[in-house]
Amino acid sequence: MSVPNRIALALGDPNGIGPEIALKALAAQPAASLFRFTVFGPGDVLHATAERLGMTTLLASVRHKEAGSLDSESARPGEVNAAAGASAVASATAAILATQAGECDAVIACPHHETAVSLAGIPFSGYPSLLARVCGLASSEVFLMLVGGGLRIVHVTLHESVRDALDRLTVDLICAATRCGVAASERIGSELLTVGMFGINPHASEGGLFGPEDKALTVPAVNRLRQEGYLVSDPIGADELLSRRQHGLYVAIFHDQGHIPVKLLAPKGASALSIGADVVLSTVGHGSAMDIAGAGVADPTALLRTIDLLSATGTHQPL
Repeated sequence: MSVPNRIALALGDPNGIGPEIALKALAAQPAASLFRFTVFGPGDVLHATAERLGMTTLLASVRHKEAGSLDSESARPGEVNAAAGASAVASATAAILATQAGECDAVIACPHHETAVSLAGIPFSGYPSLLARVCGLASSEVFLMLVGGGLRIVHVTLHESVRDALDRLTVDLICAATRCGVAASERIGSELLTVGMFGINPHASEGGLFGPEDKALTVPAVNRLRQEGYLVSDPIGADELLSRRQHGLYVAIFHDQGHIPVKLLAPKGASALSIGADVVLSTVGHGSAMDIAGAGVADPTALLRTIDLLSATGTHQPL
């Protein structure tokens, strides 16, 4: 890749660690490559964070676009409030729109806080749902894939109750998530990919002993995907399938099936890719860490790895 990717870096919840890890990650880049980055977020928060970290000179080398402005009463590190939640959504939205317009090649969004966004009254179930809405897609067309600890796991459902996820689960949805996961994995370096399919119930329902859901959903999904040429395992309990470590991609039916193993193996180094839209968006695999916000001790490792991951893709295409 002769020209580095132009990355739109959204600050996430301004009261969390997003502004801090953004600046630390930028400080770790070669000075000559800082032109790649445009920071989207409230300028007052960015400058206040830079002053706290002793990084004010860095700001002269980084482009910034004002988004999600925040009044002084709401800008309080560690505090969960509606204004900060709205700011996180506004910053990410501006970064997505700029990328759609060709100003940037990919979006990296620092962590949001679900409760803060909810307090703002904004319909939101994570960055994949926001990406889908801004790009004019149905939420069922954009999925989350975690990358970390040697694992790649795409999630069929995400931030919802298990009951709601089961009600929404279909063969079509499982197949769509798998196709998106394979396409994304190929773009970040897997040429021939085998896919491990997690079961819905323990032991993938044990032949119906633990429920009819796998027979009705994951089994026909696997059969359809195989007919399309995908190399997919039979549905197998997540614990058993992960213990074998035979596949380049795994398909998790529920949030915790995929998040627990990746965060166990890469608690500070996972990337969370929103896949299926015409904009590449990733965030880190951890939260906004309100308990340490403003303390200057946040670790930017996951953000640095996410920058490296997106730089490796090198294209402005659906990820």
